[in-house]
Amino acid sequence: MPELPEVETTKKSLEPLLGQDVQDVQVLQPKLRWSMPDDLDQLKSHTLTHVARRAKYLILTFAPSKTTANDAKSGEHKLLIHLGMSGSLQQHSYGSETRKHDHLILIFKNAHDVLTQLHYHDPRRFGSVLWYKDYGAKLLNHLGVEPLSAAFNADYLYQLIQRTSGEATNKRPITRAIKSVIMEQQVVVGVGNIYATESLYLAKIHPATPACELTQAQIKTLVDHIKVILEKAIALGGSTLRDFTVASGQTGYFQQTLNVYGRQGENCLDCQSTLDNIKLNGRASVYCPTCQPVSSSSK
Repeated sequence: MPELPEVETTKKSLEPLLGQDVQDVQVLQPKLRWSMPDDLDQLKSHTLTHVARRAKYLILTFAPSKTTANDAKSGEHKLLIHLGMSGSLQQHSYGSETRKHDHLILIFKNAHDVLTQLHYHDPRRFGSVLWYKDYGAKLLNHLGVEPLSAAFNADYLYQLIQRTSGEATNKRPITRAIKSVIMEQQVVVGVGNIYATESLYLAKIHPATPACELTQAQIKTLVDHIKVILEKAIALGGSTLRDFTVASGQTGYFQQTLNVYGRQGENCLDCQSTLDNIKLNGRASVYCPTCQPVSSSSK
């Protein structure tokens, strides 16, 4: 599944399309996780003015084209796009053949009248292409803080786990496994399985450790490593474990730097111990039993 680094990489790869006008909209298969709106042709004669990311959602903003304002349907339009399990946005030269699993094509024209096709490609069809005005509040309002923002810090995570701030001060501290906690979208967005696994390894924390047992110093170390891992993954174009590509068709390279994820049974790169694996919430969690010793309460 494309996680935050892959979505951020996709966002950056779309930036060359900023300022370009939508010439045509072709819906090839509307049935995704939710059916695409049946009025996406409203994007015609609109200019892509802004590309943003919130968690693993892309928000594309279109304004009426200056050159064809009289033909454009009034007002700004925003698309809310989620790549699901296997989705990607891929740019192709005009006239390129559509492939199986291409579900939406937006045709852009730049200032030099060069046309580019942007294909939404999704073999599993678990992604979504929706109007932001209809679904933005419903899908985004419950999300936690962004992991690369100043709001995600040791004080925030420690207090949330210990229930010492906010509306949960009368509740008991969180006893769920720390890996499960940092992967919860209501806590912090976009820390997927790969990045949680790698961050816990670097922080020397066993993934099954009850969150409330971690000291504030350990929480700070973990938060710092989450930020570093995500920034490194973005710099390397994300992780391509299956078929993830960005709009230019390039793949990510972060998987070439993995310390533990996907390496069960191999030697730890630090201490040479054999890497072990447990399942937490149905997800594989590879760890080093020497560098990440299990706590007594999580055995």
